[in-house]
Amino acid sequence: MTSVSLTNFSGNSRSLLKKRTLLFRYLAEINLIFGIWYLQWRITHSINFDALWISIPLLIAEIYSYFGSVMFVIGLWRPLVRQIKSLDQMTPPIPRADWPTVDVFVTCYNEPPEIVEETAKAALAMDYPPIKLRVYVLDDGNSADMRAMTERLCIEDLQSAQLQVEAERIDAEHSGLLERLKQLENLTPNTQAAEQWLQTSESVVNQPAAGFVQSLRSLILWLPPTHQSIRDSPAKTLRERLITERKTLEEAIYKKELELVELTRFRYIARPKTPGVAHHAKAGNINYAIFSGETSGNFIVTLDADHIPKRNFLKRVLPYFYAYNLSTGKYDQNQIAFVQTRQDFYNIPPGDPFGHRANLFYGPLQQGKDGMNAAFYTGTNAILRREALVSVGLQNFADEFAKDEKRLDEFDLVGGVSSNSITEDMNTAMRLHSAGWKSIYHNELLAEGLAPDDLSSTLKQRLRWAQGTIQVLVRENPLTKSGLTFWQRLQYFKTMYSYFSGFATLVFISCPIIYFFTDIVPVKTYGPDFAIHFFPAFIINRLTFLTATWGIPAREVWRSEQYAIALFPLLIQAVWSVLTGQKLNFQVTPKQRQSGIYLRLVWPQLVVFILTILGILWSLYKFAIGHLNNPDVHLLNGAWAIYNLLLLWAIIRASVWQPPKKVEKVSNGHES
Repeated sequence: MTSVSLTNFSGNSRSLLKKRTLLFRYLAEINLIFGIWYLQWRITHSINFDALWISIPLLIAEIYSYFGSVMFVIGLWRPLVRQIKSLDQMTPPIPRADWPTVDVFVTCYNEPPEIVEETAKAALAMDYPPIKLRVYVLDDGNSADMRAMTERLCIEDLQSAQLQVEAERIDAEHSGLLERLKQLENLTPNTQAAEQWLQTSESVVNQPAAGFVQSLRSLILWLPPTHQSIRDSPAKTLRERLITERKTLEEAIYKKELELVELTRFRYIARPKTPGVAHHAKAGNINYAIFSGETSGNFIVTLDADHIPKRNFLKRVLPYFYAYNLSTGKYDQNQIAFVQTRQDFYNIPPGDPFGHRANLFYGPLQQGKDGMNAAFYTGTNAILRREALVSVGLQNFADEFAKDEKRLDEFDLVGGVSSNSITEDMNTAMRLHSAGWKSIYHNELLAEGLAPDDLSSTLKQRLRWAQGTIQVLVRENPLTKSGLTFWQRLQYFKTMYSYFSGFATLVFISCPIIYFFTDIVPVKTYGPDFAIHFFPAFIINRLTFLTATWGIPAREVWRSEQYAIALFPLLIQAVWSVLTGQKLNFQVTPKQRQSGIYLRLVWPQLVVFILTILGILWSLYKFAIGHLNNPDVHLLNGAWAIYNLLLLWAIIRASVWQPPKKVEKVSNGHES
């Protein structure tokens, strides 16, 4: 399930096709052939023209699902498994002095300081040179408690043994430079007299001592200086050389003093918020930190407030940004814009009642996207190249400014991470890809966070994802966005396409109910002809999906499927709210449990659930009194209805789920 730090392969990295990919491709091809065969039969031989009001919606839903299946198959055609050596194991090695500087952005809004503190401590504890690592709390709520926590933790960090060692090292180097400067100053008054004596001695050929000193002078002037500006303007006299060496030493002393000041590596940023001006939520928070002048790292790690990174985070992802050049014998920067890692949670209760496990997405789906240079940036547990983020952000801001010059006031909030959608992460990745930058998905768990542990918070989060994704489709359609490859367009559109499935689901779950109460069927025949076309297509479809999800626990796959269907009202709401132009606000996912019973949030699912049960009972009643027509068709719809009930039950159960008392106490200990 995760990448391993392997060293038994040549080079520093390699990419392999995921296991069983060829089997998946074989089954996928058969699946698509059977699917088109079934649809051809449905269109030409099975439409019930006496009930077009339900026959046509069902056919459209099936066609929609088939095209979704086609894109799903193509999206998984080339899933990559990447293996990489850690930064300190690369061959040839990169000197630690040449390791890049890294800024870690911990974004927060209204989270408890204790949660952010835990994340910040883990970020500061990452195995990386302390003088090259900065951790910033980006507090969009401008909380006094958060600021106080940051100041306290900053002092604790400065007093840590690691930074004390660094401070002693820098201080020793600083003292050495001061001593050298003092020695140089002692030499300076005598240089002019020495030069005059040497010029006089040039005429005295038979004096061996003068000749030796003259040669020594030439050697001193010939020795290569350390400073580039001195190399460009070589000294002609000893005095000039001493002056330039003094300049070099003073610059080195200043740098050491700056290093001492910059040992303060845990910092706090709270942007000003002008009333009446758009703030752009999380995107604006990050962009302000980038353009405020307070951050300057070569790379930026973004972490949500509750996502705790592991010690080896940086060493596992930074090697992707370097490629060894055999011609020059040095490492060159490549075109990788970001590396996204897995996302998982440490507070998921047994059974995962809210469907938070995402091993399908952070597994086959992301690996398939990675194989087509279309890996998604998901906002946390990722590292981005500052150069790529800033250059692409500024270009997009320039385009927006050309359309509306009033946006100049938003410069420091818009350039960088995309502010065009409430799902800023995916939109940012798409912009980077369209500008020619590349991406990597590293399938290793390097940070864990808190998942919402109540249905209300879960639905808010899922609604934001759905609305933001459709918002990107409306504003920056990947099918028409310049710069994207065909496969990148497909990967982005596939994700957006999936959020329209709520309408198809509504049709699928309505058909059995309609039949139970009216005996109206959308398909003209449910006899052998139907069985010959439907069941082979259905079985091969399930086998293909089973192969694609190989290695993921069956219970988790089933939970994902349940929520994909059970969230149909939310998906319909998302599409409707975006297409009707409703104002969308970025809602921060609560990090504390919102206790309560949430049946009111799932009333559409409850209505469908109850109607389905009543329909089954009604059919059984008619069967008992001998008035049941077409029992085979009722049996088939009964099986369909029971399948729908099993899918819907997950979210109904989640609406009344309460944590066990012992688990709740532990949870409150993490979150309060």
